[in-house]
Amino acid sequence: MPSAKKLGLTTILLLFLHGCVSAPPVPSARPVIKPAPAITTPPQTKPQSEAVRPASREAPAQLVSELHDIWRSFPGKTGIAVQRIDGGWTTGKRLGEWFPQQSVSKLWVALTVLDQVDSGRLRLDQKVRITMDDLAVFHQPIRERVVANGTIEVPISELLEQAVTASDNTANDSLLRAVGGPQSVRGFIERKQLGRIRFGPGERLLQSQIAGVAWQQDYALGRRFYAAREAVPVERRKAALDAYLADPIDGASPDAIAAALAELARGDLLSPASTRLLMAMMERTSSGPNRLKAGVPADWRFGHKTGTGQILSPVSTGYNDIGIMTAPDGTRYAVVVMIASTTASVPDRMAMMQAVSRSVALHHR
Repeated sequence: MPSAKKLGLTTILLLFLHGCVSAPPVPSARPVIKPAPAITTPPQTKPQSEAVRPASREAPAQLVSELHDIWRSFPGKTGIAVQRIDGGWTTGKRLGEWFPQQSVSKLWVALTVLDQVDSGRLRLDQKVRITMDDLAVFHQPIRERVVANGTIEVPISELLEQAVTASDNTANDSLLRAVGGPQSVRGFIERKQLGRIRFGPGERLLQSQIAGVAWQQDYALGRRFYAAREAVPVERRKAALDAYLADPIDGASPDAIAAALAELARGDLLSPASTRLLMAMMERTSSGPNRLKAGVPADWRFGHKTGTGQILSPVSTGYNDIGIMTAPDGTRYAVVVMIASTTASVPDRMAMMQAVSRSVALHHR
């Protein structure tokens, strides 16, 4: 029979071994890994105030590098801004400089209209009267209806659709009259503190001033404006165009536009209903399908507004695209590309814009 002493040693040994088996293992030291930026919850699943999670406040280094290379290799004056809407960072080139907006400025008209709808001053079903004296210049699909009927009445909702998705100049100028003219749009921009964004005098006065032409209403018909512009001596046209580019009356900075797009997307500028309406219209935009949009992956959403200025060969001006890219996980980016002036071909301009949106998607994390 074992002695008590031996039994005690055996018991102690068994208890020691049992403790070694049952105790949880001590984790080994691991290198500290910085967490990846959080992904935003898709906005439709919960209120915006709850949807935003902390994310990196620095743009991905590879994105910054690629945008620099894209910008440096493109001929002319170009501005680029990319803002992660739910993450707090902005990157780009020539962020705070003035660039001509051209039809990008239709976005500020649409925002002003919907702001007045939200406040009860306008209604979406309210009709606006358009006559031959209201026709504008350049792209205006609605003109044919006016010419055929002399006078038409169009609901504000339809004019918004035409102005935003089809960039119709007469539709836009008609909305501009409905809100109270350019000063009302400037007032909206100032009240919302949108920063370095100007609004011009409307399409007719803006385009005639750029061309060195005194506006006459009959220029709205056919190609009469083009003929009047061609009659201007080249030196005078160049002086007018150079003056516009040096200090664009409709100018804006890329970073201010990106910040405004971010505010729109977050619902800070309009009511929820008006925000959804305008964002949906931007996603239906038919102009500029081969600009930024062509570089956005098929499983991302994209809403945008384009702008295209005048040409005095070999220089093209005001070639722009601005929009909101939404990744499949709900993360949103405001993307702005503005070409003040360039001698690059249209395909090269489109390719540059596609490279920007493609890079944003590639380096999404």
